[in-house]
Parts: sequence; C-alpha cells; structure tokens
Amino acid sequence: MNLAPQLTALTMALSAVAAPTLAHAQFHPTRTVRITIPFSAGSGPDAALRAVAQGLSQKWGQPVIVDNRPGGNGFIGITAFKNLPPDGHELINADGSHVTVHPHTFRKLPYDPVRDLEPVRSLLLSNFFVAVSKDSPFKTIDDIVRAAKEKPEGVTYGSYFTGSPAHLGGLKLQSLTGTKMLHVPYKDTVQLYTAVATREVDWALGSIASAGALEKSGKIKFIAVAAPKRFVLFPDVPASAESSSAKTFVLTGWTGIFAPRGTPKDIRDRIANDISEVLASPEMVERYKTFGYEDQRLKTDAFAEIISSESAEWKKVVNAAGLRLDE
Repeated sequence: MNLAPQLTALTMALSAVAAPTLAHAQFHPTRTVRITIPFSAGSGPDAALRAVAQGLSQKWGQPVIVDNRPGGNGFIGITAFKNLPPDGHELINADGSHVTVHPHTFRKLPYDPVRDLEPVRSLLLSNFFVAVSKDSPFKTIDDIVRAAKEKPEGVTYGSYFTGSPAHLGGLKLQSLTGTKMLHVPYKDTVQLYTAVATREVDWALGSIASAGALEKSGKIKFIAVAAPKRFVLFPDVPASAESSSAKTFVLTGWTGIFAPRGTPKDIRDRIANDISEVLASPEMVERYKTFGYEDQRLKTDAFAEIISSESAEWKKVVNAAGLRLDE
C-alpha cells in the first residue's frame, strides 16, 4: 500500500496549521508602525511614549510614529483606532481610566475595552501623593481621615476635573475609611495645585508630573504616597500602608500599549518583549526617573489580569458614589 499521497497531504495540512504560528512568532514590522495616543503632544505620557517609540524604531529598523488624538475623554483616539488592521503595525497607548474607569462612569461608550482592545504591555506607572499646603494643619493622612470623621464634608479635596484620577482617588479613600469629604473640581492642574498652595482646598492627590513643580518650590508638600511602600524619589514621604486609617489605600496612574481586536497573542507577546528590552536600557531607566515614572514590568497576561481586577475595583467605588459622567 502506497502511503506517500496520504503522508504528503498530512504534511501539507500540518504545515498550513503551523505556518501562521511560525509567522507570528517571527513577527517583525515590515513598514511604519503607528502608535495612537489620546493625549496631547508634550504631555507626560506623550513624552514617555516618544522615548519608547524611538527605541523601538532603532530596534525594528522601521519608523515608529506617535499619532496624537487628544480630546473627548479619549473617545476620539480610541474610536478611530479600534477597527484598524490587527497585524502589529497599529497600536494605541491608553491609560487606566480609558479601560478600567470609563466603562463604569459612562453608561454608553463608543468602544468596549474588553472586546475592542487587546492588551500588549504596561508602559509606565505613576504614583499619586497626598498634597497639602506648606502650612497645612494636616501632617499625615491619618489627620485628614480623623478630621473628616469629626466633621463630615468639613474637609475639602480638589481635582483637575470630575472623573479624573484625583477625584476617583478621593472617592476611594472615603470608601475605604467610611468618611465623607467635599469634592471641589477645577479646570486644570495649575488651578488645582495653586488652590492647594493657598489652602482654598485642604488637599489633593497629585503625581510628580502634575504637582512636582509646586512641591519642589516649597509651596505645597507631600504628606503621603498612596502606595504599599515609599517611593524611591521621595524616601521621607510615608506610604499610606504605614498609616493607621488608610493602610490599603493605593492609587496609581498607568498607561499601556494595546492592539486592535483580533491581533494574535504571539504578535502581542513579541511586541511586549521588544518594549521590555527598550525599557531595560540604562538610558531609558534614567529618562523614566526624570518623568517621575516607573516601568510596571507587566507583560501581556499579567497586564490583562491587572486590568480586570482594577476594573472590578473601580466599579464598586463608582457605583457606591453614584458617579455618572454622561447624565
């Protein structure tokens, strides 16, 4: 019995199945790669992304361009991106709010973060500090919580807009500590931290990028970092984990790289590995420090898990506060 025809057919079938996997495993850009970002040029996330894009361009031997699509709570950029070809040449740099908060603060979104976006890798992590005026009576986060319990809504906190991380972080602190404080929204970060400096509001959450300049000038001070441990650039600022009333209060801002729906995981894994190599270079480590950012070092699977857990956490906070931004 001649088995040659059957073996030939079997070999061809197996080759057809293996070919896509092999091609994906060997993925390498063959043309310009575009990374959409729903932030304006010159912003902190934009500066960090451009540094990474430059490293990827050198590594891949192909141009990697950053396409700024700011505005509309990120809706403009993500909506334009979500149906692009899933071949690894189109990526987007979104932040935690876009994928873990907006699904709960908006009843209707022009995108579905689970269905339309494929996680690739986290890109940066930014710590949030509790900022007060230089002559504030609040010296610790416990002081703030104690005052809020003694006089509900007698303590004010500011944010740079309703629904911002600073606002949501304040809601989270209240939820964890059983307190009620008065939220005061401002138009932008400059107005907000000026108001903190003049004691127009009692406190606000801020990152190094947003509040660091006024802290450095001595007009405001950081009394806590909302984290499990102290931040290396501010070793004298206690972590919330060291407090007695807000041990589990953690607030970070992050951005990550996503691909369009249907982008194979092995392509995403390859891109994630290449980003890791770029971020591991001594030059990039130092540049991130100047931005006040850290590399979260979460690749595809771990990144997806963090997104899922944070989304569930924010859902509880948002629902408890009854916060809706499209009503």
